[in-house]
Amino acid sequence: MSRVNRVTGRGIQDAAVEHARRGLRVLRDDLWTARVDPLPLSAWLRRLPHTVVCLAAVGIAVGEVMQLQDHAGLAFAYALLFALAHGGAVALALWRPVPAWWLSTGATVVAAVAVRMRLMDGAAHDFTWPWTAAGIFAQVFVLLLLALRVPTRVSAEALGITVLLTYLLQGLVGAPDYQSTGVLAVVLCAVAVVLGMAFRGRREARAELKQQATLTAEERARRTLLEERSRIARELHDVVAHHMSVISIQAQVAPHLVEDPSEELKENLAGIRQNALEALTELRRVLGVLRSEHPDVPVPGEPDRTDTARHTPQPTLDRLPALVENTRAAGLTVTIDIAGERRPLPPGVELSAYRIVQEALSNVLRHAPGASAEVHLTHLAHGLRVDVINTPPLRPAPPSPGAGHGLLGMRERTTMLGGTLSAHSLPDGGYTVFAFLPVDNPDRIDHTRHHPTGPDDFPDPTELTEPTEPTELTEPEDDTA
Repeated sequence: MSRVNRVTGRGIQDAAVEHARRGLRVLRDDLWTARVDPLPLSAWLRRLPHTVVCLAAVGIAVGEVMQLQDHAGLAFAYALLFALAHGGAVALALWRPVPAWWLSTGATVVAAVAVRMRLMDGAAHDFTWPWTAAGIFAQVFVLLLLALRVPTRVSAEALGITVLLTYLLQGLVGAPDYQSTGVLAVVLCAVAVVLGMAFRGRREARAELKQQATLTAEERARRTLLEERSRIARELHDVVAHHMSVISIQAQVAPHLVEDPSEELKENLAGIRQNALEALTELRRVLGVLRSEHPDVPVPGEPDRTDTARHTPQPTLDRLPALVENTRAAGLTVTIDIAGERRPLPPGVELSAYRIVQEALSNVLRHAPGASAEVHLTHLAHGLRVDVINTPPLRPAPPSPGAGHGLLGMRERTTMLGGTLSAHSLPDGGYTVFAFLPVDNPDRIDHTRHHPTGPDDFPDPTELTEPTEPTELTEPEDDTA
């Protein structure tokens, strides 16, 4: 039984020692630091509080010298040393509050011991001990500035050490025959710490409230954006997806409604159906982006219906032949020519070049019926040149309501990459779209210096003149994105 008691007592003792060590480590981490923590500027008073504190530091130093020299009987050199320590601690507290508190507390203890020795020798008279009046003001200022910047726990620790040292000096070392200032110093220091904690808590509450208001505004804007994106996605799904699905189904059923359909008709209808399905696939990808803030993360509990669309790579120049074939199937005569040495291009350049060619060919189909088109790609030393040229239309183009965004999309893509784009009517009634997409350094690019086939093969739209007579084809408009 005694052995069990000894083991239990040893365990309690070890736990108490461990708690004491942990507490000392926390105390050391809190107070044994010299980090810079400047007093923030006041919103209304600016640097006025700093000026007041500096003037107070000068007044404390002067008062300390007079009190220690006249009443405590200390030599001028020692009195000046203690006065500079207290005054310097107040000024230092504006930038480094914890070291300033150590300096003020240490100066108070050393000065109290020195004055105690003078009191015992009878050299001092009419002196309130252990705190001088200037020392009390210095400690109050330092603790107030400390509590304004450090956490509550650190302020409480500094106040606790101040109270403990005051008790040791007054109760264990002091003499009851002399008037004591310990109680007054402790009360004033406690009031200063409480006020500092209150002001610091108020400042933190206001900062947190301001941050919360900012987050609320950002969340409201994000919610509005998501709602607008959801509305756009709903409109796209209800209108565009419906019509594309109808086109796909009609193209699939149409051969069965005609007796002995020709192979050309079957191929055209199959091409229409394939284009409709590809458009639905891209539309599904766009809807996935619009409906979700993180479209790459599937919704829990729902089947991942857009997995293929999400992981389908963006079109590149390798898919240009397929684009040309689809355009030819729609009835447009298209030729493609690629010049220069093909080399790997950034994904943005390849995607933009593909989209520009796609938009230009779509405009030819819509605005130049019966025309033929030429696509020229020229790989230059500093970028990629894209030319899409079409002949004059053979008949007037039907009206195209809701158009006007195709050419704008081309310009946005080239501007984003630092390139140039121009679209001009040709003297013979045709139209040309020219785009240059830089790769290395757009600032050093000369669009005509590196031309592998000569200017006669690829006309530069910037050198073309406007026709003197109006042509049948105006600037293309397109409502595609």
